[in-house]
Amino acid sequence: MEATGAEGRVSEPAVLTPIRQETTPTLIARQLREAIATGQLAPGQQMLEASLAHSLGVSRGPLREAMQRLMQEGLLISHRNRGLFVIDFDESTIRDTYLARGAVERAAIEHLIESRRNAEAVELIEIVDAMERYRGDPSSNEVSQLDMSFHEKLVDLSGSAQLKRMHRTLLTQVRMCLTNMQRTYSSIDERVIEHREMAEAIVAGDADRGVQLLMEHMQDGMKRLLRSS
Repeated sequence: MEATGAEGRVSEPAVLTPIRQETTPTLIARQLREAIATGQLAPGQQMLEASLAHSLGVSRGPLREAMQRLMQEGLLISHRNRGLFVIDFDESTIRDTYLARGAVERAAIEHLIESRRNAEAVELIEIVDAMERYRGDPSSNEVSQLDMSFHEKLVDLSGSAQLKRMHRTLLTQVRMCLTNMQRTYSSIDERVIEHREMAEAIVAGDADRGVQLLMEHMQDGMKRLLRSS
């Protein structure tokens, strides 16, 4: 029976969001992405169906569907007569990831400032402040997570749905980069300074300087990875 108000009027039903249950392949794909991003599944490692199905407690059907999704995302590669493998974290992959990432984040800075949303970029400074709290542990997972959050927030603040979608397709590869980059830092100072200067330039509405600092930051990260690979 519908509820009535004080004057006998029928009240409107609450606006509810439909409950969406994620499929098993979706859940499996998420776990595999996380394992690839954090190095639990190492670059070049073979994806053995029987072993993975046993570890995940699933049948091979949904596992194969999940792995097919990761192939489409470029995280897995098929070698004829050999099977599926995690992408190699080689020079070509590193350079291509930074090329795509730089293009998306540069566009995000320019659009953010052109849209006069730069005042909202104070949120980036707050992330840098949080990063500084790990001064005693510059190679910690927490610092890498904050680094990732900084760049995700940058693209999110642009307000562009297309840029956000494009950036999401790169996130696992970016996390692979950050995971491998952690050990290259002996101090947090350089990492903090680079992000803070970039954030301050964006807040000030200086697109040219913001982009310049971004590209220098990208070049530094790529060089660190190439030296360590």
